[in-house]
Amino acid sequence: MSADQRYRPMRCYSQVCPSNSAMSPMQHPFADLIDLHIDEQGPGHSVLSLTVGQAHLNPHRVAHGAVLYALADTGMGTALYPTLVAPQICATIEIKINYFKPVSGGRLVCTTTLVNRGKTVANLESRLHVDGVLVAQANGNYAIFTPRNG
Repeated sequence: MSADQRYRPMRCYSQVCPSNSAMSPMQHPFADLIDLHIDEQGPGHSVLSLTVGQAHLNPHRVAHGAVLYALADTGMGTALYPTLVAPQICATIEIKINYFKPVSGGRLVCTTTLVNRGKTVANLESRLHVDGVLVAQANGNYAIFTPRNG
């Protein structure tokens, strides 16, 4: 298999799918629910963001940890998908996240890079910033597989 075949983009999220792309757009209802935006997507790289609003806050008036986790998880999948070959898909195996600072508002930006990609498992890292300040960092492993028919 050539490098072009192995790393040709298979799917992109509809927000970043170029109009002249051979990639098929993928809908993401959960991202829409939390107003998550996919700003960049490429093989092994993604940038996602959201503006922290009232709906994202916990009772302590800071962004719920699950919001940051969702941004990292989606960022990792977004970075990994363009490295897959049809009909492969990926699924989260596990993610470890460290929270460094509370986030009470502002634009939360998640930058993800592919650390290592094997045949069946990939490792990715996400760094989350608000106004250039690192607020969380995550590392995750993803299964790469072809779904069974039926």
